[in-house]
Order: sequence, then structure tokens, then C-alpha cells
Amino acid sequence: MIVKGMEERERRKAVEMKNIVKVFPGVMANDHVDFEARTGEIHALLGENGAGKTTLMNILYGIYRPDEGEIYIFGKRVNISSPRMAIKLGIGMVHQHFTLVPKLTVTENIILGAKSTGFLLDLKEAKRRIENLSREYGLAINVDAKVEQLSIGEQQRVEILKMLYRNAKILILDEPTSVLSPPEVKRLFKTLRLMADQGKTVIFVTHKLKEALEISDRITVLRKGRNVGTFLPSEVSIKKLSKLIVGEEVGAQISRRKHGRQKEALKIINLTVLNDKGLKALNGISLKVHKGEILGIAGVAGNGQRELAEAIIGQRTPKDGKILLNGVDITGKTPAEVKSLGVAYIPEDRTKDGIMPDLSVIENLILNSFREKFIKSLFFIDNKKAKEHSRELITKFGIKVTDLNSRASLLSGGNIQRLILASELSGRIKLLVACQPTRGLDVKATEYVHEILMNLRNEGVAILLISEDLDEIIKLSDRIAVIYQGEILGEFERDSVNREKIGMLMAGVRVESGD
Repeated sequence: MIVKGMEERERRKAVEMKNIVKVFPGVMANDHVDFEARTGEIHALLGENGAGKTTLMNILYGIYRPDEGEIYIFGKRVNISSPRMAIKLGIGMVHQHFTLVPKLTVTENIILGAKSTGFLLDLKEAKRRIENLSREYGLAINVDAKVEQLSIGEQQRVEILKMLYRNAKILILDEPTSVLSPPEVKRLFKTLRLMADQGKTVIFVTHKLKEALEISDRITVLRKGRNVGTFLPSEVSIKKLSKLIVGEEVGAQISRRKHGRQKEALKIINLTVLNDKGLKALNGISLKVHKGEILGIAGVAGNGQRELAEAIIGQRTPKDGKILLNGVDITGKTPAEVKSLGVAYIPEDRTKDGIMPDLSVIENLILNSFREKFIKSLFFIDNKKAKEHSRELITKFGIKVTDLNSRASLLSGGNIQRLILASELSGRIKLLVACQPTRGLDVKATEYVHEILMNLRNEGVAILLISEDLDEIIKLSDRIAVIYQGEILGEFERDSVNREKIGMLMAGVRVESGD
């Protein structure tokens, strides 16, 4: 009887979206899309940036209203007019762009808007529930910390916990594993599978094709606003999924030029850096990056990576230790001084730190070099030269934009990343600090960024690659250092990579060198 009940439940549709159309000015985001997700299943949703995945899920969550189409939740036709209505229907969503209040604590953000059972809120009980959820899902967080003090990865954990706190029956997760170590991913997958077995529906939006094949019961692919198919994992491969997503063959091998160990470009000696709370984020770490080398920093978000990058580029003053660039002490120098010495920076938060969103595309492209190249007189920019330079960069970096004067914030995530690369890499650089350079990017855009990084490495640029994507770290790095709670727990040469050992170190489990 139990098995029969399970089979009947698994056949029941939790979500059914029929003939969904959503048009924005000049863009057909969803073009008569059909999508369904069943109770008791994990359903992966794949597609390029701009394919319509987020728009479709925003319609399901009530942020957008469809121009055409119907939505059924557990067989009943519904009009989801707002996120509040979606939550009432049992739908929870972790958005690609977070919806947190920076000045509030983790606990306050999670319980904000949650249904209360009386006039007084039991904050102690709320904290207990959140802490239990964080332990259960491997989403470690300080429930009393303010969101503005958290890294991007930690903020994503808060969003996941907020959804779980509301006991959602239909869970939409957008890139939920990007902040987790491999052991934590396994634990999360185990929990998601348990939730599915209990009858919940998980819609798993991801760019990680291996994860989609590993965790999902079915996979739907969107391309250019249309559903190009729903498949069982056994029916597709990574190669086939990649072709379905972009409409062409992808997966070309990147060229890694062989050269001997060159001189040190970046040397970090006993560096201690405090976080925004005045606590040690880095505890006396030492690192070296040579010319023509990619050193990958592997670790779960919130273990000192952000503070390391900010100390190098001059945004955060170290408490102790030294940072040397080609033998020159740059410790405590301003960002402008560091940049003038040939240091480029790709920030983890593209929109907040990578661009000036309210400025035009052309203004963003010349931001780092207008003083040297485009000053016509004391106060004026040579607009002709600026436009020529911008068009060259747009062509070189493949930025898709119709109007140079349009606001940078209107670009897609992939094009914003290309804009940042164009701006940062247009001069002669000696060191590139790249933080989460492909987070949220689709397969094709990720390949493009990887190719750019490898070309720079082959040309002799030293690259410090900070990423929570272990596959990316292993693919690109010449050496890998694992960071945990502000300390380097181990270093590996490319030829001696042990994925399991790295994953354990990322989770804080020390292993002997001979294990």
C-alpha cells in the first residue's frame, strides 16, 4: 500500500504552467512555455542567461504576471498575483538577486513577513528553529549577524534558510550549491532527496550540468524563451545538455601553455586581516603566486576570501603582515595606487562592486583609463576617442549591447561580466584577482571567461582565482590552496589533485599528507 501510494503521489502534478507568455519591451522572455513539476521529484531547470528561466520562476512566485497562459498548483487553477500569494500557496523561492534587508540581522530577515501565531514574537524560539535548520542543511550562519556584514555566499544561505523556515511545499532553488563545499553539497542533496521522498517538489535552477544529472529526476531545458524539451537524466549527457542549452556544440579544450616556474609576482607574508566585526578573517596566512600561474583558492564562502581580495587590492588595511607585488610592498596602499601598479580585480558581486550601474556602458568602459587616454583638456573627455575605444572593447570582448549610452545595469549577467573584463583588462596588468568570475553564468559565458583567464595566464599574468566552484578551481589552477576559517589548510600542485581531500579541507576536516 505504501509503494502504491508513493507511485500515485509521484504522478500528481504540483506545478503546471501552460502556454506562458511574458513580453518585456523588445524582448520575448517566455514564448508559450509549458512546464510542469511533480510532487515527490527534484526537477532541474537549465538554460543560458536570458533563456527565460528566472522570468518563468518569477511568474510562478508572483513577481511577474504572465501576459498569457495558465498556472495550476496541485491541480487547481490559481492567479498568483504576488509573492505573498505564492507563499500562501506553499511556494518558496531563493532569488538570483537577494531580497534581504542589510541593516537587519539574519534572524530578523528570516522571520520578516513570516506568519505569526500571536501578538508577541518568540525571538528565542525563532533563533532555535533557524539554528536547527542551519545545522540540518549544513548552512552555517551567525543568526545574530547583520546581513550587511555577510559575504555573498552567506547571504545566499540566509535566503535558503528563509524559504525552509516557511515550510514551503514547492521549493525553487537558484544555484543553491554555489556556497557549499563538496561534503555539504552531498548533505544538501541527501536532504533534498528526503524532502522529495516526503512529497515536496524541488525546482533546481542551476548552471552545473553535473549536478543536474546527479540530483534531478527530470530536466527541462529552456532556450531563447522556449521549452526545448524535458528529459530523464538517463536520456542525456553533459555534451547533449550543453548543445540543447546553447544550440551548438560547446566544450572546446582550453590551451594551457607549458612554461617553467617563473618569478614571484604576488607574495603574501603572515597576513592578518580583520573583518567588518573586528574579528580575525585571516590569521597569519602566507601565499605566493608566480608570473604565468593561476593559484586557485578553494573554500566555502565566509572563510576569509573576501577579506583576502580586499586587502590585496587596497580596499581593506591589514592588521599585520605584508603584501608584495614584484618585490614592491603594496601593503595598505589605496585602490588607485594598487591599480596603477598593474593589479586588476573581478569582484564577486558584479552589480554592486563591478560596475557603476547608473552610468552608461561607454562610461563604464572608460572608467579605469579615461585620465590617461581620453582627457581632451583640463575638464573634458574626448568623446570621439572614448567611443572608438569602447567599440573596440565591445567587439573584442563580445559584449551584446545596442546602445553605448544605455545604462550598464540593463545588461544581462553575462554581458555585465564581459563589461567588467573589458574595463579591467584593457590595460597592461601584472596581477589579476578574480573572485567568483563565473558565478551565475551559463555554459557558453563560463567557457568564455575561462578562456580569457587562461590566455592571460599563458601571457605571463599572475592570477589569484577565488572560487567556490571546485570543478572550476581544478580545471584552471596550476596550484590550489584550501582556505578555512582564515587559515590555509593545504596546498596542492595541479598534477597531484585529490578532490576528496580538498573537499574535506574545505569543510574544515584536517587530513594527513599521506592519506
